[in-house]
Amino acid sequence: MEQPGFLGTHAGFIPDLTLVLILISSTLFTIGWQLAVHKHFKVHRWVQTVAALINAIVVLTFMVRSFVMFILPGIPGKLLEGSYGVTTVHAFAGAIGLILGIFIVLRANGLMPKKLQFTNYKLFMRISYTLYMLATLGGVIVYVTVYVSSI
Repeated sequence: MEQPGFLGTHAGFIPDLTLVLILISSTLFTIGWQLAVHKHFKVHRWVQTVAALINAIVVLTFMVRSFVMFILPGIPGKLLEGSYGVTTVHAFAGAIGLILGIFIVLRANGLMPKKLQFTNYKLFMRISYTLYMLATLGGVIVYVTVYVSSI
């Protein structure tokens, strides 16, 4: 049984917690971006690492399971119904952003083999940040569609 949520919607505790943690991680990503703009690269790296870890834990602990259980069985037949389409786009953008973001974090922290290292951080970080923000927006839309509008 799922415990009731704390945001005052039809969501349970886990979807509410997931939303809050993802909003915290997207806020941290934005703070980290500003730190890089102001050339505070060491703090930027730590903030981005923490944000990417929070995001990865939430995605791998809660979101993948929900997608596999509730959305994947309806694809492709229900893509134009309810929240199936937006959830699928959200999952696709989020998965690519997550993989790229973890790759960048591993590289930035010296944990990537030399063969996979790169030097053009800006391009990769900008793509990853954009995907994270698109996925966050998609996640908010999914949350509102499912738990506020109850579609």
